[in-house]
Amino acid sequence: MLVKDVMTTNVITVPSSTPLIDAERIMQFHRIERLPIVDKGKLVGIITKNDVLKASPSAATSLSRSELLYLLAKLTVKEIMKKNVVTVTPDMPIEQAVALAQAKRVGALVVVENDKVVGIVTTNDIFYKVVNPLFGIGEKGTRIIIFGGGEPKNICQIMDFVCKENLPVKTIWALKLPDSERTELVLHLDRDDVADIVEKIKKLGYEVEIRPHEPEIA
Repeated sequence: MLVKDVMTTNVITVPSSTPLIDAERIMQFHRIERLPIVDKGKLVGIITKNDVLKASPSAATSLSRSELLYLLAKLTVKEIMKKNVVTVTPDMPIEQAVALAQAKRVGALVVVENDKVVGIVTTNDIFYKVVNPLFGIGEKGTRIIIFGGGEPKNICQIMDFVCKENLPVKTIWALKLPDSERTELVLHLDRDDVADIVEKIKKLGYEVEIRPHEPEIA
């Protein structure tokens, strides 16, 4: 999966001359947390909702409302924007993009191609479009944890079992937890009653656990 597969393409940008108060209104109206700053088609910075809050006068200020409005009207995004924007290309593998975002400690990556902003990838994009499908989050069915099933020799045996039983697998993934010496295998099956499957896997010599259904979110 590449960055272009998960990025948001309709990116809202503003020039550096934009008054801060206008930038705040734009973010509120579009319900976004970040605004890339573009001058003459070139990315020059980025501001976040948090940047705006930090730049806004404190409630404890002695200035009058008219004075505050005047100051805010004069302040532009150029004065508070971050100039060192972390960018990626549309063809970068998503796992590399995630590693970059973690290393730089940013919540969004601006996607640039031929010096032009073509998209943006946020942590929400990664969760909803990558993590959720990968782990089957929000999907119906039942997850079976097979302890030690993620080891190479065991995966072959379990996959052979899955094929013979013609199990309705929605997702399958292996995970080695911190401080653990073994790798667990998780089968997400498209069925509610898996008691018979669990017993058969146990007979293969594995410790098995059924993960509870996800609670419904109101």
